Amino acid sequence: MGYGRHHQLKLFQLQVLITVADCSSFSEAALQLQVSQSAVSYAIASLEQDLGVVLLLRGRFGAQLTPVGEQIVDRARQVSYLLEEMFKQANLARGLSGGHVRISSFRSAATHILPEVIAEFCRLYPAIAVSIADYDDRPDVEEDLRKGRADLGITYLPTSAEFETWDLMRDEIVALFPPDFEPQTDQLAWAELAAYPLIMAPDGDSCDAMMYAHCEKHGISLRPTYQIRSDATIMNMVAKGLGAALSPRLAAEPIPTGVKVYQLPVPMHRVICIAALKEALLTPAAYAFLDLLKNAAHRLQ
Repeated sequence: MGYGRHHQLKLFQLQVLITVADCSSFSEAALQLQVSQSAVSYAIASLEQDLGVVLLLRGRFGAQLTPVGEQIVDRARQVSYLLEEMFKQANLARGLSGGHVRISSFRSAATHILPEVIAEFCRLYPAIAVSIADYDDRPDVEEDLRKGRADLGITYLPTSAEFETWDLMRDEIVALFPPDFEPQTDQLAWAELAAYPLIMAPDGDSCDAMMYAHCEKHGISLRPTYQIRSDATIMNMVAKGLGAALSPRLAAEPIPTGVKVYQLPVPMHRVICIAALKEALLTPAAYAFLDLLKNAAHRLQ
């Protein structure tokens, strides 16, 4: 009797349950699943009948899980995850004897994050070719993904809704000063930063725009004296006493000898992430590279 009920369960029913639980709404779940609301209602009703329990309470405030519904949806998520892993492993087994994976990245991530991952990937999958496109800033990375020129991208948040992302690391924004700079206290003050000649990237740089907005939020309007594209050139100009700079720590590396590094008065980070188009059908090679990047994220945290 019990086996018969288990055998009747449909994957679509579990998918509907998970989506309704996430949305707390039958109508919103129908929109996300691109089916009719009646199809969602029928799937939940038939699942409740198959299991013999009430999973959701319907009311004016939406659909809420019952206590047993919470337990069932947790197991439904496990089933969904295991099925995804099964298909992923099958794809990898079929498709890792050759192929090509294309990565697009902004330059500092390509320099400091990707080489170790590529080395591991080539050791595990020597028959698969890897190509890297590196850019000054993230707009070119995201355009490569949109145009199908890259399978995976290394960018930073926030991204648009068209991308699925996985956090890779938090990269602190730091203030860098010449060797002869002496702060008034152990903690850098906004006034000291605003008073110093500032070396930044040219107008339109996405990361610099985030840094300007962060400072503006705290009453500091920054005006760069020099605008330089190369991170290495900026660091060397700071080392020679020509000014200070705000920079993600990753972009500043390797920091020249003598350059002084300070946390901002109100700390700031950018979240570097892996990105792929949500509707993209990744190749087995791309999935394998994605898995290695996810593993790298644990080391980078």
